[in-house]
Amino acid sequence: MEKTWNNKAWFMVLPVLVLVAFSAVIPLMTVVNYSVQDTFGNNEFFWAGTDWFVDTLESDRFWDALTRNLIFSAIILTIQIPLGIVIALNMPKKGIGVPICLVLMALPLLIPWNVVGTIWQVFGRVDIGLLGRTLASLGINYNYVQNPIDAWVTLIVMDVWHWTSLVVLLCYAGLVSIPDAYYQAAKIDGASRWSVFRYIQLPKMKRVLLIAFLLRFMDSFMIYTEPFVVTGGGPGNSTTFLSIDLVKMAIGQFDLGPAAALSIIYFLIILLLSWIFYTVMTTSDAQG
Repeated sequence: MEKTWNNKAWFMVLPVLVLVAFSAVIPLMTVVNYSVQDTFGNNEFFWAGTDWFVDTLESDRFWDALTRNLIFSAIILTIQIPLGIVIALNMPKKGIGVPICLVLMALPLLIPWNVVGTIWQVFGRVDIGLLGRTLASLGINYNYVQNPIDAWVTLIVMDVWHWTSLVVLLCYAGLVSIPDAYYQAAKIDGASRWSVFRYIQLPKMKRVLLIAFLLRFMDSFMIYTEPFVVTGGGPGNSTTFLSIDLVKMAIGQFDLGPAAALSIIYFLIILLLSWIFYTVMTTSDAQG
């Protein structure tokens, strides 16, 4: 028996396709157009070919910013994924504590990115900030405006505070979907808590962990607002990530060609790394 296809359903998707075309495809084509041309103003463009891409890939400025992005994302994933799993495991599964914990976990995610940056900018100031003044009173020389290490620590702690909740909520959703029969069987067999986590909870969380891993990687690798508000890319260029460097190049220097080339390379790097992570994790999941 042949299946009947209802092609009228495509008309329901058409408005979404049109919206995506205007919000994504057309701007992308504009960026591609700028990346292969040069302009000296007055809306006059000259063909540049792949010159901007070559200049970008040969620039120390690009590789330094890319290195900072990779280091930052690696640190964020190393902290937030295990921390999110631990918090989710210790959250209550029944009772009044469930909605309370879920609301508390969701609160940081409701705060806009620029507000988060402003909060931590004031929080870490050595003159009026609670964190800065407390550390100064303890004899700790902390100043995220002058010390690159302090700036990095501030950004990492800020991102952990802001986004670990996302990992927690995803892991918690995976945990509560596990049937009680698994836990009852483990209890009968006398399995330890580590064995329950290793052979029951972790395998059942693999798919949500994949989502959490990809989301947190992409968000951390594309981070812009928070470090721009807190440090502005400083001190020096110590926290100048690719996103900040791109904005400085496009808006501050008005180098549209190099900025367009950098944005395309930036996009391709995110796409490639996300595809690698997804392929590796899904392959290991299928083998397991």
